[in-house]
Amino acid sequence: MNVSFFKKHITDQHLFSIKDILVLAVSGGVDSVVLCELCKQAGYNFTIAHCNFQLRGAESERDEQFVQQLGEKYAVAVEVKRFDTEQYAAANKLSIQEAARALRYAWFEELVSSREPEVVSLESTQKGRVFLLTAHHADDNAETLLMNFFRGTGLHGLTGIPASINYIRRPILPFSKEELLAFAKKQQLDYVEDSSNQSSKYTRNFFRNELIPAISKVYPQVNANLQDNIARFKEIEKLYQLSVGAIKKKLLKETGAEVHIPVKQLMGYQSRALLYEIIKDYGFQEKQVEELVKLAGSDSGRYIESPVLPYRIIKHRHWFIISPVQSTASTAIVIEEKDKQVIFEQGILSIEITSNLRPQTSNLEASIDFNKITFPLLLRKWKAGDYFYPLGMTKKKKLSRFFIDQKLSKTDKENTWVIESDQRIIWVVGYRIDERVKVLSSTQKMLKLSLHQ
Repeated sequence: MNVSFFKKHITDQHLFSIKDILVLAVSGGVDSVVLCELCKQAGYNFTIAHCNFQLRGAESERDEQFVQQLGEKYAVAVEVKRFDTEQYAAANKLSIQEAARALRYAWFEELVSSREPEVVSLESTQKGRVFLLTAHHADDNAETLLMNFFRGTGLHGLTGIPASINYIRRPILPFSKEELLAFAKKQQLDYVEDSSNQSSKYTRNFFRNELIPAISKVYPQVNANLQDNIARFKEIEKLYQLSVGAIKKKLLKETGAEVHIPVKQLMGYQSRALLYEIIKDYGFQEKQVEELVKLAGSDSGRYIESPVLPYRIIKHRHWFIISPVQSTASTAIVIEEKDKQVIFEQGILSIEITSNLRPQTSNLEASIDFNKITFPLLLRKWKAGDYFYPLGMTKKKKLSRFFIDQKLSKTDKENTWVIESDQRIIWVVGYRIDERVKVLSSTQKMLKLSLHQ
C-alpha cells in the first residue's frame, strides 16, 4: 500500500475531497495511526477524536496520552471523551461491546454536527463537508461477514462493512492488516497495543484469534476469498434490489396515506424475502414475516402492528392494507417540538431539528431557521384570506393568487395544507416556504420538514 493508491481509492469511491473536514477516530492502535499518517501525507485537513472507555485502567490512560502526543506530532486538534462504559452498559442492559459502540457513535455524531460549515443557500459557494473517518480494514470486513453469517442475516449482512454511510467514511477498508503493519514499519510509526485484543472472550476477537486462523490452515487464502465474496454479494444485492423494486412497483398501490397490496398476487411469489422487503419500510421486523403469512389466510379485518412505527397491516377481503395507526380525518394538527412524525391525509410529515445545515433540494422538503419559529406549530388546510411571503419575495401574497401563479388545478388547491407558527404561515406544504424563516449564513439550528406522499 502507498499514499497514491490511498488517494486513488478515495477518489474512485467518491469518499471525500481535499476541501472536506475530516474527524479521525483514533484509538492509538496501528490501524488508526496508519490512517493518520496516510491522511497527513495525502494533504487532507483533519482533527483527531479519541474515546477513553475507562475499561483497562492504566492502559486506557496510556492510550489517551499517546493520542494526545499524536496530535502534537501532526499539529492537529485532539478531542477526548471519557465514558463510564460499565455504568452505561448496566443501566441500559447492554454488553460492554454494545455499550462502547453506542457511546462512541453518539459522540461522533455530535462532533460531526458541531463542525458542519455554515453553508445554507444554494447560491453560496459550497464549502467542504465534515466526515468521520474510522480505521476499519479488510480483515475487519472479513470478520464482519463471518459474524453476520453465523449470527443469521439477510443478503445485506453478507456485503460486509460499508465504505460510506451517512457521515462516516472508511478509506482503508481495501487494505489488509498485514499491509497496514508493513506500512507502519516502513514509516517507523509508533503505536500502542490493546491487551484486550488478545482475549477471545469478545466475539470479534474469537473470530480474529481462533476461527479464521483455524480455517486458514485448510484454506490459506481465506481472507482474500472472503473479500472476493463480499464484492460478489454487493453486486448480487444490486440486482436483488432492482428485482424487488420492479415487483413492488407492480404490486403496491398507493391510496392516500395507505398502501394496498393484492394478497393472492403477493403470496404467489412464494418469497418470504419479498414479504420482508415490502414491510420493513413501515417498521415491521423480520420475525413478523411469519405473522404476515398467517394473516394472508385469516379472516377479513384481522391485522398485525409494527413494533417500531405507527403502522398496521390489515387484511381486507383480497387485499393487505398498510395503514397509519393515527387518524387522518383531522384538518388541523398540532405539532410539538418533541414530535418526529405526523401522519395526515397528504402523507407522512417527518420533523427533524438539526445543526446539519443543508438547503432543501425538493419542494417536498422545507429547511427553516429554528430560531425564527415558535412551537407548537399548526398543520392545517389552507383557507380563504391566507397569505405568506413566498421565498425570494419581499411582499406578501395571498395563497389564492399564489395558486394561480403555480397553475394548480382545483383539486390541488383543495388538497393544499400549510404549516403556521405563531399565526404566520411558514410553509405551503409541498410548494414554498416563507421568506421570513429561510436559513441564512447566521443560522445555527434548522428545522427540517420532509413530506413523504
